[in-house]
Amino acid sequence: MLRTKAASLSRGIAGLVAGVAALLAVSAAQAQTQVRFSLDWRWEGPAAPFAVALEKGYFKAEGLDVTIEQAAGSREVLARVGMEGFEAGIADINTLARLLHDKPETSVIAAMMIHDRPAFAIVGRKSRGISSDLSSLKAKVFGAPQADAAYGMWPVFRMVNSIDDSGMKFENVGFPVREPMLAQGEVDAVFGFATTSYVNLKSRGVPVEDIVTLLMSDHGLEAYGNAIVVSKKFAQQEPEAVKGLLRAIVRGFQDAAKDPAGAVDAVLKRNDLAKKDVELERLRMALDQNVLTPWVKENGMGGIDNERFAKALDQMAAGLEYKTKPRLEDIFTDAFLPPADQRKIER
Repeated sequence: MLRTKAASLSRGIAGLVAGVAALLAVSAAQAQTQVRFSLDWRWEGPAAPFAVALEKGYFKAEGLDVTIEQAAGSREVLARVGMEGFEAGIADINTLARLLHDKPETSVIAAMMIHDRPAFAIVGRKSRGISSDLSSLKAKVFGAPQADAAYGMWPVFRMVNSIDDSGMKFENVGFPVREPMLAQGEVDAVFGFATTSYVNLKSRGVPVEDIVTLLMSDHGLEAYGNAIVVSKKFAQQEPEAVKGLLRAIVRGFQDAAKDPAGAVDAVLKRNDLAKKDVELERLRMALDQNVLTPWVKENGMGGIDNERFAKALDQMAAGLEYKTKPRLEDIFTDAFLPPADQRKIER
């Protein structure tokens, strides 16, 4: 009888412990702040830092339950964060500035700069008459997706470099056919991110010596590039969650910079069609050309140079013939950034 009672008591205690553990697990799950995050493109090399932050639990360590979805460009990201229930994403800050100019009621703001140097490029082929001289662009045919952020900056780039584009032809092509059309010689050049268009052409067998990449930032464009954008409602209601989100993303970039190959492995788990060598090249290009600039190495990633940003807005306002110049404080805030010493990136 005593053994039966002891066994029953033991089972009762075990059940109680299990129940408490279950309640604690539920409580912990409930404590996680839900965040829907939108990439601006597919799971490819440049998105590796975000995959790393997921894989290593950096978001969860900040009390965040983050889900990340792919998108087809910055316009879709801004629509999602502004209206479709996404708390945050990565998008071109110039596209955000244009959106705020056209629709001042847009409830989105950039909270951390990712691309200190934009990836905007015109990628062409020497065999089609394109060279490093901008005059070679005259009278050429371009694949120019209307939703592409690089093409969106063409009026600004054209103004800065005094280019007469009256003899040029711009074809609104879809993203999936942009590089194939250039590879087949149906257009002379395309607008896009260098990490996308250059690598796609190369992977399609176009000889490297035939590919010309004109980075807009090498030709007078002061603009920044991609940034982490957040819903203003989310920022107002969950400021600590925004800070935690940015801390986790910084950690993802720090790890990706130290171990690009390992970071790309996290991408491959999310993209069955991706090839490691191709995505590794994309990631390294993005880090070298867009993220780890001399300014970022000195100041840490995420912030901006106010004077340069003002020049960029001046160029944009003039090139796009705005009635009023967008204001920096309406576009970007550094209020949620970690301290500068925590944003240093080492390789």
